[in-house]
Amino acid sequence: MTEQIQLERLTGLIAFARAGSMGSFTAAARSLSISPSAVSKSVQRLEQRLGVSLFTRTTRSLTLTPEGRELHRLALKLLHDAEAIEQAAMAARSEPSGTLRISASLPVGMHVIAPALPEFRRLHPRVTIDLRLNDRIVDIVEQGIDVAVRIGELADSRLLSRRLAPHRLCAFASPDYLAARGTPLHPDDLEGHDTVNLRYQSTGQAFRWPFRMGKRTIEIMPPSGVVVDASDALVAMLAAGGGIGIAATFVAAPHVARGDLVPVLSDFAVERDNITALWPESRNTNPAVRAFIVRLQEIFRERMSAAATPPA
Repeated sequence: MTEQIQLERLTGLIAFARAGSMGSFTAAARSLSISPSAVSKSVQRLEQRLGVSLFTRTTRSLTLTPEGRELHRLALKLLHDAEAIEQAAMAARSEPSGTLRISASLPVGMHVIAPALPEFRRLHPRVTIDLRLNDRIVDIVEQGIDVAVRIGELADSRLLSRRLAPHRLCAFASPDYLAARGTPLHPDDLEGHDTVNLRYQSTGQAFRWPFRMGKRTIEIMPPSGVVVDASDALVAMLAAGGGIGIAATFVAAPHVARGDLVPVLSDFAVERDNITALWPESRNTNPAVRAFIVRLQEIFRERMSAAATPPA
């Protein structure tokens, strides 16, 4: 009976910690793969056992009470310590195994990581992959992510990191469009051309086109007849003859390989930021994480090299 009570308390602490971190029973339930009502009932039973209110609830919000904030901090520490025990036990086994939760932006996940996962699983069949693609930055620790792949310099003192590749940006257009409208040889020649631009989902701001001019980089924003908020939609427009646009070389690479797109103004292409792998220190000894980090470096080295070289 005592063991059952302790298990119920641990279940309540897990539900409480996740709901407190995410600010929603529904979001917590989704991350734990259970129903919102199960999360709510677990938290209610925990409140009854502790004799304190952990949340202030309204129809639109879920907020930790002052007592809840302190207990939430302690609950997170307890669960992180428990997770560290599990990770240490996993590290004792030489073969990578268990669920590997990976977070990445949509373009990186679709064009680089997802195509490489079948080979990774053939090498490590005991690893189960949970790949989460979203351009929104998530809290890696709170959401239980093992490895995240992000573009740009993103400092986080709780995370370990390893640079994977530079982020190369180049202009592209379809051969048919260039045959009909001519090929610009300098960024100034873009005037009068049809262009397609990208709008950031996170900020709603339009992308400013960077070009390398000698030792400096300039940014311009040509008037665009079409603006999209996804890189894949942008390169699809360009491949269909929609004009000239800028994309990461790894996103455009499949279209370049098929001959649907060709680089334009490649002498002015820039390398901006870095693509970086991030993971919590508690995962550092996890064999699956270590194996995936090594594979990531190989993947990006191979894919970025191929993307930078158009077919003969």
